[in-house]
This record gives sequence, structure tokens and C-alpha cells, in this order.
Amino acid sequence: MTDSRQPWQRSRPVPTFCGEIELGDPVLPTAPVVQESGEPYAQIRLLARLHAEPLGYVNLQLRDGILNHDEFFETAHLAFADRMAVHLRGDGRRMVPALGPGVIPPREQVAHCSRAMVDPTSVTVVVCTRNRAAMLPACLAGLQALDHPDLEVVIVDNAPSDDSTRAVFDRLVGSSPRFRYVREDRPGLSCARNRGVAEARGEVIAFTDDDVRVDGGWVAGLLRGFRQGANVGCVTGLVSTATLENLAEYYFDSRVTWASSCQPHLYDLDRHRLAHPLYPYSAGVFGAGANFAVRAGMIRELGGFDEALGAGTLTEGGEDLDAFVRVLLGGYQLAYEPAALVWHSHRSDLDALRKQMWGYGTGLTAYLVKHLGDRRSRTDILTKLPVGLWKIWKIGDATRESYGREHTMPRGLLARERAGMVAGPILYAQSRAAAQRSGGVDARS
Repeated sequence: MTDSRQPWQRSRPVPTFCGEIELGDPVLPTAPVVQESGEPYAQIRLLARLHAEPLGYVNLQLRDGILNHDEFFETAHLAFADRMAVHLRGDGRRMVPALGPGVIPPREQVAHCSRAMVDPTSVTVVVCTRNRAAMLPACLAGLQALDHPDLEVVIVDNAPSDDSTRAVFDRLVGSSPRFRYVREDRPGLSCARNRGVAEARGEVIAFTDDDVRVDGGWVAGLLRGFRQGANVGCVTGLVSTATLENLAEYYFDSRVTWASSCQPHLYDLDRHRLAHPLYPYSAGVFGAGANFAVRAGMIRELGGFDEALGAGTLTEGGEDLDAFVRVLLGGYQLAYEPAALVWHSHRSDLDALRKQMWGYGTGLTAYLVKHLGDRRSRTDILTKLPVGLWKIWKIGDATRESYGREHTMPRGLLARERAGMVAGPILYAQSRAAAQRSGGVDARS
């Protein structure tokens, strides 16, 4: 019989359960791991952590939804032995010969664990949202669970078409003194973020999205990132994939790099440079707008976020890339700290993903052309542009390799992103003119 399905249907990735395991107190599933339909998962991806520090992912096959515990511990030990040894030495303990239940004590039983330090720096969390009230409860639940001693959360409702977001806020957190609702009627993510900056009372401002669930140690991880260097102005964190159920989620997970790296990094324009032909203008290497924090004084000094960039404008993206680069060009350091962990729910249908890929393309070249128009960075970019743009154009090859050559890539996504790259410069000029007419745009260039 001839298979009438499309190639991508025949070769679509197997749904994978995503979760995490704390090696200091490992609780592995004993029952079958099943999907909402009741079908058992065939694969599992677990983020292994040691006293809240992310070590990396363990990807294993399941048999009838059952995880082989011995296989997990053996795989994790082989993969992360060196990093575990360094961590345990810092705790005043020796490396264990093998992993298993009860082998490593939980963080609470380690007298001198560096992860137990409480940084009292005041923090404001800003969540910008627009017409996605259904997503907000999960986001708010994670924020409510944060136990940082000096914390406020500002929900910025951006040009809403109804009162549904306000209703969810009032019902779930409206009585909490830590939470504040603010309405920003100027449309655009950068406008919403700038309103959050204006409202923030904390020394550090942390940003996340409404489709994100923050980890309980998220704020502590961000503050730890600021201690990586002497002049850190911005910290980005790990954005881990929450679900891998369908083609769109698999593609996006393969496309981005900030969903996998579990090694801290420090970036600047001096000793801590990245070997990339377009550095520091290299796209996406520093982190993502769904998970970052800035020093409040610094972001105000830099002029906030460019209101001609970002979701809700013609460019549909690029405001986070622009902000990260301006941090470095301003003489500050940028730190990546995977302990600042959030879980992100990717677009689950291909039409929404195509729109997102278009925005990735337009945002990328829009922000690049902005800096190309700045005399302070023009020569530097022109020198790096030919090789850098070629590397960016070949992003699809890296995505295809990560996605797995045994699977057929979904059609149109790469073409959509590349078309966005071509359109980005024109859209930025139009978006900037529109922002100027409405009395906005600064971002110091």
C-alpha cells in the first residue's frame, strides 16, 4: 500500500517528555510517562541539576513509557562527572564513584554550598503581555513562588483590546503587595518594556514573557550572574524547552542556541570576546528576551529599549539583540548564567511559527542596519559584514543538523526567515519614522 502522508508527516519527530532532575535528591519517574492522550512517551529529555546548578540534558529512549533508572544515572555520570567534581569540591566533598539515590546530599544538608547564598539586592520583575490572558495564570504562578526577600512584579498590559488581562491579574494576584498592574496604551514590546523600566523600583530589573514559567531559583541565578565580573550590566539565562510534542516545537528547539547551553559565560569588548566573525553583533549568542536582567541605572543611562524594534512594530523583533549589543558597546559586561532558568512554551503550530521566523529575520537585519547607521559602529560592522552575513544566512544548515537529517524539515520556515532578513532594513526605516511621529524613539542612536 502506498503511504499517502506528506514526507514531514512520515518523518515527524517523536513526542518527547521534557523535565528536570535534581541529582542531590533524585526523584525519577517509576510509572509510565504518558501524553495527554494516554499514549506513552517514547523519549525523555531531563535537565540534570546539582544543587540547582544546570549541568546539561540527558536524552533517553523509553520502553512503554518507562525510564530505566540505571541507564539514567550511568549516562548522567559519564556526561557530567567533571562538572560534578568541581561543584562537590566547592562544597568540601569528594567526587562520588557513581550516581544513585542518596549518593549526593541535597543542598539543604551542605553547610557551605555556594548556591545557598542569598543576595539582598532589590529586584523588579517586568512581564509585558498583550491579549494573552489564557497564558498568564501559569506565568503568575511561577512568579508567586519566588521567595527573594526584596522583590516586586510589574505586569505591563500593552495596548489591550479588552480587560481580560486585568481580570486575571485581579483574580490571581491583585491582593498581593508584591504585584502591580500597569497599562501601557502605546503598542509595541519596547514601549511596554520602557514603561516597566519607568515603573521599576528595584536596583535590578528582570524581564520575562507571559509564555514562560520561571524556576524557583531564577532571581538568585540572575543575581549570581551579576557577580561573574567587575562591571556586569546585563545577565541572560537558560531558556529551557517546556514541551516537545510536535513539528513546530521541534523546529524551534533546533533553531535556537539559548535553549541548551549550561556553561556560564562572560562577554565584553576586551578579554572576554567570542570567536564569531560578527561579534559583538552576532545574533542570539548572548541569550533571549524571554530571560534577562539589567541594572536599572544602566538601562536608563542607555536610553531604554528602541521603540522602532520589537513585537508590535513593523520590525517585529530585534529589540533584545539591540539592547544586548548596546550594553557591550557602552563599556559594560554581559554575563550568561544558566542557573537563571525559565521554561518556555514554543509555538505549537506551523502558521504561528512562520510568523515568528519572519520576525526573527526582520528583527535581525533591522537592528543591524540601525547600528550600521551609527558612525560609532559603522566601520566595525562594514569590516565584519560579508563573512558575518554569510554565517547568518547559513543558519538553516545548522538548524537542519540539530534537527536531525533523518527528519524532513518543515517547508517554508527557513525561506520565511530569510525573506524577513531582506525586508528588515526597509521595515526599520518605516518603523523608526512612525515612532518619531508618535513622539517616541531614543535608545541613544
